[in-house]
Amino acid sequence: MSASLLSRTALRSATTASLFRPTARALASVATSQSAPPVAGKQAPNIKKFEIYRWNPDTPDKKPFMQTYELDLNQTGPMVLDALIRVKNEIDPTLTFRRSCREGICGSCAMNIQGSNTLACLCRIDTSSTAPVKIYPLPHTYVVKDLVPDMTQFYKQYKSIKPYLQRKNPPTSGRENLQSIAERKKLDGLYECILCACCSTSCPSYWWNSSDYLGPAVLLQSYRWLADSRDEFGPQRRMALENEMSLYRCHTIMNCSRTCPKGLNPGLAIARIKKEMALA
Repeated sequence: MSASLLSRTALRSATTASLFRPTARALASVATSQSAPPVAGKQAPNIKKFEIYRWNPDTPDKKPFMQTYELDLNQTGPMVLDALIRVKNEIDPTLTFRRSCREGICGSCAMNIQGSNTLACLCRIDTSSTAPVKIYPLPHTYVVKDLVPDMTQFYKQYKSIKPYLQRKNPPTSGRENLQSIAERKKLDGLYECILCACCSTSCPSYWWNSSDYLGPAVLLQSYRWLADSRDEFGPQRRMALENEMSLYRCHTIMNCSRTCPKGLNPGLAIARIKKEMALA
């Protein structure tokens, strides 16, 4: 290779190296960016404590206890159920609770939050206080595990009132049982019950006699079928309630109406049943 060719190659290599060599200004810019403060507007962590009831039937020698979890509310949805799902998915997969629709329709996530029976999917996290959110299963129920109550007795009582349309004669049209708009309106405030058991498990009479007293939720459903103009077994339904335990243990303290997440009034339905039976 000639001397001139070698000199041109060396010059080209030096020029290329200088193009990719970081300048002092570039290095200073990098150093400044690394030491710069956080971007304005970035939220600081908003930590909230959740104290959750824990009990595992596989370790019966260990008593129930409250376990504390901390979550950043900036990364959590607004409802208590959102917090429970985050705890289970990201912190403690052993936490057990029921949930399904997340829309206040199924009633699966009923539990006691901050001392009141409600649905976790409809209960907003209190961000105005630094106090921890305390979560328990529905009160005065047998606990299956953690926040899961045993609903066996509740559904057994619901089944006992035969919660379905009963007729002696087929519909006159041969197709469906019709009712007027006024007759249908009588069912408003009754059919919306989702059987979450928030009302029944807040009733002292149900705590004391849950094996015999039907409780607000089941009595509300009972009146729903008594009020249905299409049902033809009203006398038989009333007869099933004519005992001192199933109906008359209600003392109308209205705990049930205050805790219903759907805004229903089981106490009023029970009073109407008593009135109808007195007039019958």
